[in-house]
Amino acid sequence: MDLASRLADVDARISDAARAAGRDPSEITRIVVTKFHPASLIDELYALGVRDVGENRQQELTEKVREIGARDGLTWHFIGQAQTNKARAVRAAASVVHSVDRSRLAEALDTAADDGAAPLDVLLQVNLTTDAGRGGVEPAALASLAEHVAGCPSLRVRGVMGVAPLDEEPASAFARLRASSDELARIIPGATWISAGMTADFVEAIDAGATHLRIGSAITGPRPARG
Repeated sequence: MDLASRLADVDARISDAARAAGRDPSEITRIVVTKFHPASLIDELYALGVRDVGENRQQELTEKVREIGARDGLTWHFIGQAQTNKARAVRAAASVVHSVDRSRLAEALDTAADDGAAPLDVLLQVNLTTDAGRGGVEPAALASLAEHVAGCPSLRVRGVMGVAPLDEEPASAFARLRASSDELARIIPGATWISAGMTADFVEAIDAGATHLRIGSAITGPRPARG
């Protein structure tokens, strides 16, 4: 299938999954992850109506934003692990950061704001594995992090993000993320976004209440070889 066909196929599957879960498909934002693909692909996606794109690496995000330039309605999502020393560059390029998992990163993103800048939408990444070395705050520490980030004046906490472990059924991992989302909403009313679900597990994510899906290869095709 070509790009347009793959996009239409994924969107149809999203709609089917939403209806099966008793949800309105319009509640779900489909983010196309363009990692390692050229900026020209984003031009093609934009022409097909895509308005939300995601990148994992700061340098690639910054370069693509520079190449693409301003586009009406285009939202850039940073979904990878961020280093504090790159917070200013991430903030300059992204409209939404999905991977805030520690107070120092939140503070770095907050202090990177220019005077009068619009609030930066952020999600708190929750570690859904038993590996403490993986990205994400431990669920037991989510409340403390949420309260800290809520105190950063230039950040706006929107919800939670999570990645299902490879060694577990996605549904059970996403159920835990949903519980974390409910906990966060009690601390910060209105922070109800759930960023979850990729090419292999977005159906399970939708069933668990995901509002934002991060889908790459099912739409973009295989990632090009890196030179």
